[in-house]
Amino acid sequence: MTEFEKRVYNIVKIIPRGKALTYKQIALRLSNAGLARAVGNALNKNKDPLVPCHRVIRSDGKTGGYRLGHLAKIKILEREGFRVSK
Repeated sequence: MTEFEKRVYNIVKIIPRGKALTYKQIALRLSNAGLARAVGNALNKNKDPLVPCHRVIRSDGKTGGYRLGHLAKIKILEREGFRVSK
């Protein structure tokens, strides 16, 4: 795991249930909005169940990718109380 991935995962770990951040918001917390795609790539490599990468969405409000599939991400977010508009 790279230092960058560790930094991303540490931010994502503190997103509370029922809430979400965008890839760009995480990149901004890393002091560079241009890192949004790199944040997505780091989360794509996540295997740690303590890192709730399903709580990270796209800036346009769409859910974005998820290793278990788009529908699984929506179901998990809804179960946690996050309102997903269809």
